[in-house]
Amino acid sequence: MGVDEKSYVTFLVVLSLVVPAIFVYFRQEGFDNVLYPHPVLVLVPMLFGLRWAAFAVPTVCFFLWNQALFRGEGVVPRRSYILLITVTLLSVLWFALGWKDGIAVQGGAYCHPILLVNLGCAALVVSMFAYSRKTSSFGINLLGHWILFLWLSWYVFPFFGEFL
Repeated sequence: MGVDEKSYVTFLVVLSLVVPAIFVYFRQEGFDNVLYPHPVLVLVPMLFGLRWAAFAVPTVCFFLWNQALFRGEGVVPRRSYILLITVTLLSVLWFALGWKDGIAVQGGAYCHPILLVNLGCAALVVSMFAYSRKTSSFGINLLGHWILFLWLSWYVFPFFGEFL
């Protein structure tokens, strides 16, 4: 696969990050939704009346974060490891602080699946990045970053508690 094809594939992957935001517009249930737990990255712009940013923020962040993917780069940049470690540690803190409110308001049927998805995403990205350290691969680099940003745009720092 040449650089042009890798650039095209990366562009399509970046565009796919709008899919989670679609749940904001087409959700049938109330605010508490396991399919879309309103992560901070998307919830904050919505609170400021920028609902369109739910589509733009994850996509723009991915696009700006790793331009090397558009050139077919196989090496995961150091800042991505730092982002992964930071997000993982902050997620642990987020769940520790919000779990009680989440269970009390949304219940276990909401909180437990969201916790499992967060653990799964963190484990997947860690394993992809670890594998990428051993073997430089455009596909693994792209997939790892896609999962990282999908996780950021869909499940990281989910809403717990009552919506004011």
